[in-house]
Amino acid sequence: MFKSNVFAFLFLILLGQGIAWGEDAHLMIPMRDGKKLSAYLFSPEGKGPWPVLYEQRYADIKSPSVRKSYEKLINAGYVVVVQNFRGSHLSEGTWVGYRALGWGDLKDGYDTVEWLAKQPFSTGKIGTLGSSQAGFAQNFLAVTQPPHLVCQYMIDTGLSLFHEGYRIGGTTRPTRFKTMNTVPGNPEENMQLLKEWFKHPTYDAYWADEDCTKHFSKMNVPCFTVGSWYDFMSVGSIDSYVGRQHQGGPNSKGAQKLLIGPWLHGRFKETNKANDMVYPENSKFFMDDHMIRWFDHYLKGVANGVEKDAAVKYYVMGAVGEKDAPGNVWREATDWPIKSIPTSYFLGAGGKFGLNPSTDKSSKTDFLADPINPATIPAKGFPGGIDARTFESQAQVKTFTTEVLDAPIEWTGKVQAEMFLSSDALDTDLIVRVSDVYPDGRSMLIIDYIRRLRYREGYEKEVFLEKGKVAKVAFDIGSLSIKFNKGHKIRVTISSTGAPFYEPNPNTGEPLGVDFPANAKVANNSIHHEAGFQSRIIAPLVK
Repeated sequence: MFKSNVFAFLFLILLGQGIAWGEDAHLMIPMRDGKKLSAYLFSPEGKGPWPVLYEQRYADIKSPSVRKSYEKLINAGYVVVVQNFRGSHLSEGTWVGYRALGWGDLKDGYDTVEWLAKQPFSTGKIGTLGSSQAGFAQNFLAVTQPPHLVCQYMIDTGLSLFHEGYRIGGTTRPTRFKTMNTVPGNPEENMQLLKEWFKHPTYDAYWADEDCTKHFSKMNVPCFTVGSWYDFMSVGSIDSYVGRQHQGGPNSKGAQKLLIGPWLHGRFKETNKANDMVYPENSKFFMDDHMIRWFDHYLKGVANGVEKDAAVKYYVMGAVGEKDAPGNVWREATDWPIKSIPTSYFLGAGGKFGLNPSTDKSSKTDFLADPINPATIPAKGFPGGIDARTFESQAQVKTFTTEVLDAPIEWTGKVQAEMFLSSDALDTDLIVRVSDVYPDGRSMLIIDYIRRLRYREGYEKEVFLEKGKVAKVAFDIGSLSIKFNKGHKIRVTISSTGAPFYEPNPNTGEPLGVDFPANAKVANNSIHHEAGFQSRIIAPLVK
């Protein structure tokens, strides 16, 4: 039951004094520059002290549903403190996104952990938790090494704001990030932040200041990381595990765990449904129960064996609704990635897709990139597990499909694209998708990714296209684990537009800004599949 005094200030809080036992409270926690950040403390019944679980978010945390989401953890004997980022909602200071969380002059997460450790309700042992924005925040926090941070639990996390947040594939998303004007008390602070991003069109020192991949050696605590196959941010979850496990400090190396299942992006995994895909009951993960085991061991010293569990556990997806279909099982591994055979599948004329490269001297598939009337992907989040035929049937979209499989095929690991494209524009985008085509024609989307062509040689520089000249563009589409069943087909879909999910490229090659330019142009693009320019997908084949 939500306590009536949850939003009340407790008078014993004044900057360093304590908080009463067994009380919920709204806190204003002091930072090193004198600003105070808004947080809500949810406490177990009875008298502590207790270990503290800490989460950082920019999303609103004032709803009573917030406490309810932590109910199991609170009842298990943990104080939970959820805090808003600097400048968001009731937190003081200027809204700067994640820039006050890391290794700069401001270290808001570090300051909060050390403040919590000194409070009389606290045992001095702090763990962190949370998904997405709160996952990113945990990576930033780990780099700062607060002495009282003992362990972490990340869900659908990220590492680099350039690569996995603001500039995915080099694209820009001003319309998406304008919606965050409601986050800071002063909406103009968010607009100023957007304008600042556009002053840095390439990956430079500015973006490196929000890239945790450069600091794995400073991450030095055990962490359980949860990822989701139907989530483009699975790259952040996987790379967080790999970086901490192999490059982290002595308390990090060998102490990491990774679990990946057939879910969408988000905090809760006690489900077997990912949009239109309904998996067997075994795909559900009772995360709160597992989280309690994890924290009980590291914060309470309970010898429950959680640290001895397999380093990696992943769900091999299979066909749904088909009796005796292979897959739909959990597997364990000692590390990630597992052993696989990089296998090339080539695009061909007439929408063919298979193991044999084209022998044609000249062969290409033409399509338009019209930023004014783009192909549409009407989604805010990645639309995985949805029949993609509505998108595939649009004029600016091209598909390449295998013959009917005569035996099941497993792909487990990272799928890569190596495409050869020509255009009459200086710049354009390339979207590549992979889907599982069922015997009834449904094309169930598994992964996709986008690359802005000006960044095809790396995000550190812009290299524009030459009219009609074929350019190679290679990038990771995403990771998966799936058994394509006998009787199915594997499909790759190509496009240059997919709005509003992917905000269109104006195709002009000019500097980009917060507002979409009036001089956007249609690009005539071609994907080549001919001798010398063999566009292909490199799949992680498991036998």
